[in-house]
Amino acid sequence: MRAFAVTVLTLATLAVLAGLLWSHLSPRAPYQVTAEGPILADPSTQALISADGWYAVITGGLGLACGALAWFLGRRHQLAVLLGLGAGGVLAAFLTLWVGSTFTLGVVVVEAAATPGVKIVPGSLTLTATGVIVSWPLVAVAFFGLMEGMHGYRESPLRKPYGLG
Repeated sequence: MRAFAVTVLTLATLAVLAGLLWSHLSPRAPYQVTAEGPILADPSTQALISADGWYAVITGGLGLACGALAWFLGRRHQLAVLLGLGAGGVLAAFLTLWVGSTFTLGVVVVEAAATPGVKIVPGSLTLTATGVIVSWPLVAVAFFGLMEGMHGYRESPLRKPYGLG
């Protein structure tokens, strides 16, 4: 139980840093303030896609690092660590999303093709491709499984049939 808790808490701590990094690196989409509410000022903006890409790169990279580190350090409690990677990865993904969309870091520059005198404001940081939310837990668990599979094959007696080698 301790290995599970340590894994989940470690991933949650990393998620706060990942959210701040995502907030710093991702551009904000420009929104025009109207009487009906804010609308996307520049429909051809790539800022929405860029935010999704940065999220996937940051969380996928951390998933890879966490999966590798968990495999090397959690050899005695593999099942607890693997379950912690899955549960902690899901928690970390949502925590990264919340921290990144709540706190604004870095320079927020908004440029759009709008009529003069119209107020343009930066939009909040969100995910438009919601499937990238699984990148952290998926990559972490998959890499842990890959490493365990390669190690298990290397140690397997089936690798050397008939006593050869």
